Amino acid sequence: MTKKNRKAIIASLGLLLTAMIWGFAFVVVKDSLDTMPPIYMLAIRFTIASLGLCVIFRKKLRLIDKAMLKSGAVLGTLIYLGYATQTIGCKYTTAGKNAFLTTVYVVMVPFLHWLFNKRRPDIFCTIAAFIAIIGIGLISLNDDLSVNIGDALTLLCGLCFAIHIVFVERYTEKQDPVTLTVVQMVVSALLSWLSAPFLDGNLPLGIFNSGMIGSMLYLGLLSTMLAFLLQLVCQKYTPASVAALLLSMEAVFGVIFSTIFLKETLYARMVIGCFVLFFAIIMAETKFEFLKKVGISKCKKINASSSEQEISKNAN
Repeated sequence: MTKKNRKAIIASLGLLLTAMIWGFAFVVVKDSLDTMPPIYMLAIRFTIASLGLCVIFRKKLRLIDKAMLKSGAVLGTLIYLGYATQTIGCKYTTAGKNAFLTTVYVVMVPFLHWLFNKRRPDIFCTIAAFIAIIGIGLISLNDDLSVNIGDALTLLCGLCFAIHIVFVERYTEKQDPVTLTVVQMVVSALLSWLSAPFLDGNLPLGIFNSGMIGSMLYLGLLSTMLAFLLQLVCQKYTPASVAALLLSMEAVFGVIFSTIFLKETLYARMVIGCFVLFFAIIMAETKFEFLKKVGISKCKKINASSSEQEISKNAN
């Protein structure tokens, strides 16, 4: 095994670990929402992550200039809005549905690229979008065909994350991604602290027992700081389509962990919807390139075999 292949395998495992960390975070958030107000949860989460990032990358802070502050403000606002709608949404829906509906951003990104950057999505993305709508309907629609507020907020969260991805690609072309990550986390923390008193009222200090402190440390250090760093480093050695597919596994882990730890019930219709949405995500990101490669490889073998037979006949 070459050094390059070894790095690619390690990077893929790192992205899978990131998806697993994010998947379990849905369980932690859902469990914590029983006592912790959602926006204060974000404020604490982003503050822990910001402090950790500032300590680790303190030498990079000198790279911050006016342009980076502006870019970081945009990204930080989108991250804040995405996590706010996701966290509040989780309060009114199950952790499993929250996890799967969040990943709809994967399908949204190509269309937002078309809107902001004039890059038209291909046929695979277009078909995947329609398939995703079917999957979302199966997961989130109630028996009376209505959607609860939690599912609607989670879909809005997916839109915020999709826009965030588009702007990350734009800003990181000229700016250092690590420093930009630090700035956006700090902005997200500030927005959370500023809005929490208006949206959540006063923070009840009596809720901070050992279990709650552990949950906040998990969300801040693992699910936010470590996960974002893992994603940043591992994507350097992994093709974008493979990286997106591995990261979208957070939905699968979210459903598995919520079923195990929260005893959430998955109905047959929701399970089918999860598979349909996951299929749409695979189509949008891989465009079934691996099937094309297999087909090309088989064709080459068939052609090579035919050539050998022809040569053998001529020789005889």
